[in-house]
Amino acid sequence: MGAALAVYVDGRDVIDLWGGHADGARARPWQRDTIVNLYSVGKAIAAVCVLRLVEAGRLELDAPVARYWPEFAQGGKARLPVRYLLTHQAGLPAIARPLPPGAWRRWDTMTEALAAQAPWWAPGEGHGYHVNSQGFLIGEVVRRVTGKTLGTYLRETFAGPAGVDFFIGVGPELDARCAELVPRPATPEDEELGRRLGADPATLTGLPLMRLNAYRNPPDVSGTGVVNTRQWRAAEVPSTNGHGNARGVARLYSALAGDGSLDGVHVLSPETVARAIEPQVDGEDIVLQRPTRFGLGFQLAMPERPLGPNRRAFGHFGAGGSLGFADPDAHVAFGYVMNQGRGGWQHKHVRYLIDLVYAAL
Repeated sequence: MGAALAVYVDGRDVIDLWGGHADGARARPWQRDTIVNLYSVGKAIAAVCVLRLVEAGRLELDAPVARYWPEFAQGGKARLPVRYLLTHQAGLPAIARPLPPGAWRRWDTMTEALAAQAPWWAPGEGHGYHVNSQGFLIGEVVRRVTGKTLGTYLRETFAGPAGVDFFIGVGPELDARCAELVPRPATPEDEELGRRLGADPATLTGLPLMRLNAYRNPPDVSGTGVVNTRQWRAAEVPSTNGHGNARGVARLYSALAGDGSLDGVHVLSPETVARAIEPQVDGEDIVLQRPTRFGLGFQLAMPERPLGPNRRAFGHFGAGGSLGFADPDAHVAFGYVMNQGRGGWQHKHVRYLIDLVYAAL
């Protein structure tokens, strides 16, 4: 429907394309400054916020979360380290207690429920994608350390000063720039997921209930039915509702692929980036039920989802195929966004764009 692609090489913007429409009615052309909900692309940007605090000595990866967030010690989590929140090893991808629709708007409701939740598996003894919960978990740690919400910290410390067009919590003044997300065509994989998630929760126990709740507790936490509303845009759901454009995403990753700065604004040092892209988990994902590979908050290149030809590339996909990544070996940064995605895991249309970029280098 509408899409944009931006690529930086050696810190210079070499591709900046946009086209199509920003709405399902095809009444609004996609503009240079159009922004759109990028789903899990925001997970890596939220992780950058955490890594900045680690780099500054304000947060320790191997310290217990409860050092910064005392209430988190409930449910046998007193020793669970901050590191596990970034590597999906915390065992907290879902909340067992049913929450009402719209609970994602109330930060304290979500974080109090996660603080009370016992891990679904022994922390550190496996990893499973924290679909919607990761942003609340690391966002609360950021809030306890800095006194600012994650979206505010992002905006004030580096996104705003460096001109990175990415927001967690969108004010009404930006509504005119927001593209409308348009439902994607159904795929066989979507239908199978729907059959599994659509089962009666009363009949599910153990891990199936965990997977259901990861996507659907609260029922609209993944944005279903609310993603184009003012309430959704205004809220901070860091794993899921960050808004940005391809240029902003690629611009941020250009810093991570280079010296760690943008126009004199420090983002992360190359040493911190190198530490963050060391593989932390690599194997079967308990939630996604397929192999995944993560560093500290970043998805890493894997056979099913290559990020170009170089193994050290890192970034994060979002639902439907939106993507931001950096390749420090080729000095490449890539951002792709759209408002009507595709189902599945491989996103072959995005892989095709990546292949075209590397063929052009």
